[in-house]
Parts: sequence; structure tokens; C-alpha cells
Amino acid sequence: MIVKAYAKINIALDVLRKQDDGFHELDMVMAPLDLHDSIEISLVPPSFDTLVTCDSFDLTTGEYNLCTIAVNKMREFYKFKEKFRIHIHKRIPMSAGFGGGSSDAAATIHGIIKLLKLQTKESDIIALCRSIGSDVPYFYRLLPSRVQGTGEILTPIIIKNHYYVLIVKPVEGLSTKEVFARYDQMSGEKHDIMPVIEALTSGDDVKLKESMFNALEPAAISLCPEVAEIKQKLTADGVELVSMSGSGSAVFALDKRLNKLEKLAKKYINLGYIVLLTEIKK
Repeated sequence: MIVKAYAKINIALDVLRKQDDGFHELDMVMAPLDLHDSIEISLVPPSFDTLVTCDSFDLTTGEYNLCTIAVNKMREFYKFKEKFRIHIHKRIPMSAGFGGGSSDAAATIHGIIKLLKLQTKESDIIALCRSIGSDVPYFYRLLPSRVQGTGEILTPIIIKNHYYVLIVKPVEGLSTKEVFARYDQMSGEKHDIMPVIEALTSGDDVKLKESMFNALEPAAISLCPEVAEIKQKLTADGVELVSMSGSGSAVFALDKRLNKLEKLAKKYINLGYIVLLTEIKK
């Protein structure tokens, strides 16, 4: 069985406060992309152990572990004995702000439910997802959403316009942990997320340009100045809806003009960046 694990972008991201448990309370607008990893899941004999592999040598131990943790938590909750071979065909850039590891875990959960024909309640699955990672509930539901708390409060939103998405990533990636640690050392500006939601719902690109933001950008730029350079270049090239996704290091541009983004993709490939062209998932 093959299950798709879709990437996401943060069209808005605000950090409200750091909780006593070390997690940060966030307020975000997230949208799924058509860009995806493919997760191949198959049953193995009972004498085998579950094995997670990947065709990318860049995959971190933590991202392997999220899929393994997902299997173990599902086995603990649903009491099944089956073992699996899980292979990740990687396309989502890592250390980039697209949530690839969390999406792989959510796709693994979807795949096991289907493969074993498990009878589940969504409330149980969302709680299980939350115990794996803060982004996993979002990836399990996979709708344009306002995401609050530490990822557990999901409110679907409407995105009126259909946007193509140009992704430009410097070779250097960023650690989410390091970006949040740097953010905590800086005085972060607070933002209003409602204008972003209103602009997306009404299809008002002028308002979206004025209101979209990522509160983690200053921290990310202090660690990887290329983020700011890419943003400036894209804006100079005539795309107006430009931001960093998640904790970086990738920058994305939203535009309704596919031809425009196709031309820019060639330019940024020649400049030595990691470049992908996709769209917001329909």
C-alpha cells in the first residue's frame, strides 16, 4: 500500500507564549500542498520487527522515529500484533519548514488504519496524533486551517483563490528547536491573524500581502541570512505574496500565474537554490 504524505505551508504564524512545559502556544494559518512524500507500507512475517527506511540519506533520526513512534502508539492503543516494512520515498525538503516528518507519521497512521481495516474514532486518533507531535493532528485532517494551542485546536478555513506555490530553499537547513530557542532570546512582535483569514476567505490578495507574516522569521534570518535574501529577490522579481514557512529555511511565493512561477523556478535553480514548484492542494 502507498499513502501520500503532503507538505504544508504556514501562511501566517504567531508565537503567543512559551508554556511551562517548554512548548510554545501558537496561532497559525496552514495550508496543505500538492507536494508530497510517498509512504510504502507492507506487512511482514510476525518473526520480523517493524522497519522504517528511506531513499534519502538526509533523513534525520528524529524523522525516522516519528513513523516508528506512530506505529508503536497505534499498536499500544489498538492491540494489534502485525509488523510492517515502511519505506519513505522523500520529496519534501527537510529542515525547511514543511512538516515532512509529521506528515510521514500521519500518513503512516492513515495507511495502517486502512491496511488493517481498524475501527477508529477520530477523537482517539487526534489524541494519538497529538502525543506524537504538535503538527501531526493537522496532517491527519489535512485541510486549510487555523491551528491554535500547541497544534491541537484546528478550525477549517476557506481559501478562495487557487495559488501555485514556488518554493526556494537555501542549501542550509534550520533546526526547529534552534529557531525557537533564538526566538525566545529576542523580543517578538505580536500580530493579528484575523486579517490573513479574511483575506484568504474573500480572495483579497492586496489585503493578504499586507497581513501575512511569520513571527519566527527574524530568529530564522539571524541563523540563516539567506532567508532574507531570497525573500528580497522574489519580491524584486514581481511576486508579492512571499513568506517563510514554519521555522524555515525555505521561502515560498504564492501566485495565480503558473507561467510566472515556472520562469522564476528556472532562474533560482540556476542560482544554486533547492527549488520546487507545486500548488495548494485542492
